[in-house]
Amino acid sequence: MSVNGTPLLQLDGCDTYYGQIHILQGLSIEVHAGEFVCLLGGNASGKSTTLKTTLGIVSPRRGRVLFGGEDVTRRPTSYRIQKGMAIVPENRRLFAPMTVLENLEMGAYLQGGGAKDDFDRVYGLFPLLYERRAQLAGTLSGGEQQMVAMGRALMGKPKLLLMDEPSMGLAPILVERQFEIIKEVHQSGVALLVVEQNANMALSVADRGYVLSTGRLVLQGKASELAEHEDLRKAYLGR
Repeated sequence: MSVNGTPLLQLDGCDTYYGQIHILQGLSIEVHAGEFVCLLGGNASGKSTTLKTTLGIVSPRRGRVLFGGEDVTRRPTSYRIQKGMAIVPENRRLFAPMTVLENLEMGAYLQGGGAKDDFDRVYGLFPLLYERRAQLAGTLSGGEQQMVAMGRALMGKPKLLLMDEPSMGLAPILVERQFEIIKEVHQSGVALLVVEQNANMALSVADRGYVLSTGRLVLQGKASELAEHEDLRKAYLGR
């Protein structure tokens, strides 16, 4: 995929801290409109903090976050969501006592409640959710709950979908299907920034990738090239 032009998302030299602990160290990454970018790294590499910095859950002490060319570094999370960001959080975090339909409605809340075509689009991607729309979300399987979490995020018509460990907690047989669904979402025109421990699976479907180690960028490039990179395992494990 071509990455010419102004990026949809740009983290420019971000230093993010938790208290006195320096997590992201001068991190610069970008995602272009319609692009699928994966973010790889071992535990405590800064992957989830990158998503939190992007969404405004934490703010960098130095550096900038730009979205659609606008500096949103000091803008709240709600503003960024209204501008077109959405997240599928780690462990899905559904409203378990609510139905599938009610969870989807919550995803459209900031966009005025969701129009019929929003529901049609989500049900088109996830036909099972239409069948289960009256079922309580907490009674679904892990794979089904992940579909609800993705559908809920897509209800707001995001330009950029952030995903934090989408394969976590899924049976191995479901992981491949999960990435097929993610690929379908990408093909619908949504840009993706996906944090994932399963490097081989992520690189098999992404356009580009970044590899983090202790909050620093250590590798970047086309996904196909990273998949063949002899130092990927060394960087990915933070050794």
